[in-house]
Amino acid sequence: MPGESFRFIHASDFHLEAPLGDLDSIPSALRESMADAPRRAATAVFEAALVDNIDFLVLSGDLLSPASAGPHGMSLLLDYFEKLNAKKTPVFWAAGVADDPQRWPEAAPLPPNVTLFPKNRAIAVPVERAGRTICMVVGRSSEGRSTLHVPSYRVEPTDEYTVAIGYGASDADALAEGRFDYWALGGRHNRVQLDGGGEGAAVYCGSPQGRSLSEPGPHGYSVVDVDAEQTTRVRAVECDAFRYCYEEIDATEIAAVGSVRNLLGERISRLQHENGGRHLLIGWDISISSGDNLQAIGDTEELLNSLRRDFGAGTPAAWTASLVVRPPKQYPKSWNDEDTILGDFLRAAEKHGKADGRDLDLLPFSEEHEMINRTTAALLTDVSPSAREELLDQATLLGVELLRGGKPNLVS
Repeated sequence: MPGESFRFIHASDFHLEAPLGDLDSIPSALRESMADAPRRAATAVFEAALVDNIDFLVLSGDLLSPASAGPHGMSLLLDYFEKLNAKKTPVFWAAGVADDPQRWPEAAPLPPNVTLFPKNRAIAVPVERAGRTICMVVGRSSEGRSTLHVPSYRVEPTDEYTVAIGYGASDADALAEGRFDYWALGGRHNRVQLDGGGEGAAVYCGSPQGRSLSEPGPHGYSVVDVDAEQTTRVRAVECDAFRYCYEEIDATEIAAVGSVRNLLGERISRLQHENGGRHLLIGWDISISSGDNLQAIGDTEELLNSLRRDFGAGTPAAWTASLVVRPPKQYPKSWNDEDTILGDFLRAAEKHGKADGRDLDLLPFSEEHEMINRTTAALLTDVSPSAREELLDQATLLGVELLRGGKPNLVS
């Protein structure tokens, strides 16, 4: 039997207590807007819930840590919950780890339109419109585990369209066992859409605002439309004010353009075009095939400063958050053959590399410095095999740049 069409918004992972990260410095012109970016993104979600023709709002975890976000963050939630209550719009909130229901202060009661699901069991709540049930919402707050426990969502079967709300990692096979029409999931900061089984959908809508270079690309929330035939259509809406971009540059691209500065400038222009009017926070990862490419890159510190100067003060800004150069696997043979300190250094580095780091002993260096404690000294003696090659490559790049009069730029 055909049901009724309806619409809801699905959002998660506001993390109102967490600022933007991966920033070793912040341009003065952007400080205020950077500090306010998480609140602006969360506000965009609530404003859409107020002005769009939605039937309910779904929040799937990690909205804020009350202790860390403080009254400023809590008041944002409570103010908008009250505004939605005035419009008689239900809010369904399955808490994650940061917003553990037990940490919510009793002195700040939630309005009656907000259902904060318990941690110990899943409960089903009908959503009604004009006295008729249009769908069921099943939810459970996280117990603190990293994975979503799908079996705990078993409820009495119903013919109504059912939305399940949860927090934690899962996969399509596990979610399909729940047999729900839509899984509203939280706990991932980047958007991921999975197969919910059958005609179902499962969506991690991600955080409305990215926080680091490990969370690149668009961020926002989902608008979910369900028609009378229970067909689900999910639309991603972007609301981030700052967008992280992680850009990899290889030696082939450097050779084609000839100038790293020009290449990065062209890439920034393209990113600005692709991302509209948002401020960009860019991390550059530059791989060089040989020591010859070091000349093309030049002084990495000066390159970083010039990128920030030329592109970081615009409207919108494109701020370089980090710039790293991956060490080459080989350096020019002429450098290696030199009867100089540089040549001696490269030959020694090559010897250590051929030994796969087995003769890498850093402990004697600790004995020269009285400030190094026993714990640090122990770490120097216990370099894992997987880290030895990277450590040697970085050390070689540092030595080459210093011996050639450049400034070092290590990969952190």
